[in-house]
Amino acid sequence: MTKILAFIIPVIFLLSFAFALFRKVRVYDSFTEGVKGAVPLILSIFPYIAAVTMLSKLLEASGLGDQLAEWVAPAFRFLGIPEEIAPLILIKPLSGSGAIAVLTEILEKYGVDSYAARCACVAYGSSETIFYIGAVYFAGIKRKKFTVALLISVLSYLASVIFSCFLCRLM
Repeated sequence: MTKILAFIIPVIFLLSFAFALFRKVRVYDSFTEGVKGAVPLILSIFPYIAAVTMLSKLLEASGLGDQLAEWVAPAFRFLGIPEEIAPLILIKPLSGSGAIAVLTEILEKYGVDSYAARCACVAYGSSETIFYIGAVYFAGIKRKKFTVALLISVLSYLASVIFSCFLCRLM
């Protein structure tokens, strides 16, 4: 099965190339035009991605992320969220790779069949890196006022975590 999956992307690429040739599209010229449009977009997005990446690394290196997780654990417990997954909930909106590292720690520490591990997996899988995606999206559209969108994203993220933990409790 994995050998078949390894061929999917090259097959899609070759089919697209063949279709373009059939339609008499100048593939190389179209490709270079697309690249020309991508460079300014990458340059406009870079400062936002750098800021989000540095913030997540600073939280991790300074220990502030762990301290913040301890402070919010009682509120999470009140909302039905296991306090063991507080670090995951705090890092996920900032960093996907940081969140996967925290998820791995939770799975190793509490076991894959534990309530905390189930909640962590469902919460991880049902959410996105809000600040990273927001930075990319709002830099791409060159709009600077995204406070309302960010607030709605964070509140919906918290609601999804609460609901996912509620569902895991029922299972």
